[in-house]
Amino acid sequence: MTKRAIPILLAAGALALAPACGKKNAAPKAEAVETAAADIAPAAAGVSIGTVPLGLPALAEPADNPTTTEKVRLGNILFNDKRFSSTGEVSCATCHDPAKAFTDGPLAVSEGINKLTGTRNAPTVVNAAFYSAQFWDGRRPSLEEQSGDPFLNPVEMNLPSHDAIVKIVREDSSYQTMFAEAFGVDPAAITIDHVKKAIAAFERTIISGNSPFDRWRYGGEADAISEQARRGFDVYMNAGRCVSCHTIGETHALFTDNKFHNVGIGFSKIANDAEKVVGEFLRVAKTDQAVDEAVLGDAKISEIGRFAVSRELQDIGQFKTPTLRNIAATAPYMHDGSLRTLKEVVDFYNTTISPHEDQKQDPNPFQSGGVRPLNLTQTQKDDLTAFLETLTSPEYEPAAKASLAGQAKIKPVK
Repeated sequence: MTKRAIPILLAAGALALAPACGKKNAAPKAEAVETAAADIAPAAAGVSIGTVPLGLPALAEPADNPTTTEKVRLGNILFNDKRFSSTGEVSCATCHDPAKAFTDGPLAVSEGINKLTGTRNAPTVVNAAFYSAQFWDGRRPSLEEQSGDPFLNPVEMNLPSHDAIVKIVREDSSYQTMFAEAFGVDPAAITIDHVKKAIAAFERTIISGNSPFDRWRYGGEADAISEQARRGFDVYMNAGRCVSCHTIGETHALFTDNKFHNVGIGFSKIANDAEKVVGEFLRVAKTDQAVDEAVLGDAKISEIGRFAVSRELQDIGQFKTPTLRNIAATAPYMHDGSLRTLKEVVDFYNTTISPHEDQKQDPNPFQSGGVRPLNLTQTQKDDLTAFLETLTSPEYEPAAKASLAGQAKIKPVK
């Protein structure tokens, strides 16, 4: 991997990668779809390239897949192509709407073909390029590897194999031209690896910083955030211990340690039969795709988390630390979408028990050591929430406003 300032895609209406949903069900019959690459994502034609925004570091990229304008444009069109699903109704963009900061809120878990629902919340694509592993359990090491899985998942896009995609792009005259421009290949030489590289190149341009926090912390604008938010930053760094996992550096902030933790959310689903659930997973997990289908298609197996990848018992129930950037725009929260509002998230970490569960229960035996009650006051919780809202980048302010308005309508748990 090399590091350089990778350009950002600023094209209006750009959509991002594939959904993170899945509940196994019978595959529907494929439908014929009349369309062409030339008719998809017209906004991609006006790609604007800039530099890494304030608050973010230089981005690593694979030596064998350097970012180019041609690849980015192609990648944008590819993940908008609904022909890559068995019903012709789902594209990679379905679960990652730019108007919702590349999520599908307020859905707790995503919907794929025929509106089948899965087990996990669709995380934002924004700044996913900075993760050292992809998916909630980190089962893919790169954007290139990640991008091919949802096409085959039974309730995401439900293709029997990648051959259907290769056939489409080889026969579509617009794609023929774009693949030649991006990769210098003739139609007969196009492979699924070219498709995945183009999508990954696009995803690496979906990055955002320059939030009020960035302008205050790294830009020297003293009044970029409110006094309440500044108090919330102190809670974040000290009494709230948020910075332990959602890291902040001297020159930039990714708001993730790129590690996996069992914070307790969802574990109650398997607390009484974890051994049985793990055994069932090991029985069905014979290939990479079987793992993908198992964790996305069964609510209990989904809760084994990182164990699905590592097969280490201490990793049961662990999930990746998500970035907090644009968090105000990306409700609901956690790997299962079970926390509906930012306030519920703060309440959860204050007690380490979901507000939707029995508050007298003991921590699960696999819970990470740093996840312990914070005992914050109501004022501290309000201040912390105010700080989290300052992590919104300018381009996602409308999404944050809409999400927070929706959150305000949700009645708190009694």
